[in-house]
Amino acid sequence: MKNMLQILTVFVLFAYFPALIFAEGFYDFTVKDIDGNDFSFTELKGKKVLVVNVASKCGLTPQYKELQELYAKYGKEKFTIIAFPANNFGKQEPGTNQEIKEFCTTKYEVTFPVMSKISVKGDDMHAVYHWLTEKRNNGVTDAPVEWNFQKFLIDEQGKLIDVVPPKEKPNSEKIIKWLTPQ
Repeated sequence: MKNMLQILTVFVLFAYFPALIFAEGFYDFTVKDIDGNDFSFTELKGKKVLVVNVASKCGLTPQYKELQELYAKYGKEKFTIIAFPANNFGKQEPGTNQEIKEFCTTKYEVTFPVMSKISVKGDDMHAVYHWLTEKRNNGVTDAPVEWNFQKFLIDEQGKLIDVVPPKEKPNSEKIIKWLTPQ
């Protein structure tokens, strides 16, 4: 009977509190970068972070240029961009990590951190995206990824501040105001 109660307790915890299986905060994550090296989000403490899912064969792919311009103007010490290639929408990111890296650096001269390809929706959604898209994890809002180039704005304390739709450009007024508060 005691074992049955323990099993039932574990089941209830995971069924009703799935956030327990994921990291509790933004800085708890460690992911793989495009070269397969560990990238700990603790390195991002004290910085504003724009997290974006990207794809090489999308109508929005030219946003890479604007993302790079944003990073060049505001980035490094107080701001960074973290890009996650994903093949969830129209199979628009079919390449390997090496092919994606080659594309980003050659075509758009990307210097901001690009991570290994992940899934940003569905049954195999990466834990980072569970945190970004689910209020029960991020404490702010439910924001399922609509398409490639959806942007998540994270403040210097690792809190989700806002979600910017895919078609809104990286140099939009909303993003610039977030980066340069008056």
